[in-house]
Amino acid sequence: MKIPPSFLLLILCVLFVIVYPHHVLAREEANTSKKITWQDTTRRDSQHDFDFEIGTWKTHLKRLKAPLTGSTIWVEYDGTSVVRKIWNGKANMVELEVDGPSGHFEGLNLRLYNPASRQWSLNFAGSSGGTMSTPPTIGEFKNGRGEFFDQETYNDRAIFVRFIITKIDARTCRFEQAFSDDGGKTWEVNWIATDTLVKD
Repeated sequence: MKIPPSFLLLILCVLFVIVYPHHVLAREEANTSKKITWQDTTRRDSQHDFDFEIGTWKTHLKRLKAPLTGSTIWVEYDGTSVVRKIWNGKANMVELEVDGPSGHFEGLNLRLYNPASRQWSLNFAGSSGGTMSTPPTIGEFKNGRGEFFDQETYNDRAIFVRFIITKIDARTCRFEQAFSDDGGKTWEVNWIATDTLVKD
């Protein structure tokens, strides 16, 4: 019995419709799993990103007296910053003590590393308040620059906070805090600290 060519063509088309999507889906699943594996294996462990800062530093601090008011009056302080490693680098603690025309200031920053997200949380407290600020600023280092963000309330307004850490050279680093009250479109810097290493 001779099978008509049109019937053979119909069978081939049906087989193509049934088999091809499964082949494509299997190939896409394989590619997806490869991508996930590649991303997981190449993500950098950031546990030691703050190791460069362990030690005692001489600090020069400038603080904008009244942020987000249009004021351009800055107050300056000089003092020391001591950074200690905790939990083999998974955390560290900064003790800041400075003096200036506006008086004496003491601050503490507890930095905690999250191995799951590979990000750091920065938790600040001033000696006059006795509690950690909430929420912490959270972020990470990329190409030697640390960027940390949070959203909080300042003068009854919701604002964004950005904290940047840059290593200028082997013995100098810079810290910069800025506020934004327009959703991150513009930023006003209100805290600049330049640290120079005294000893490891």
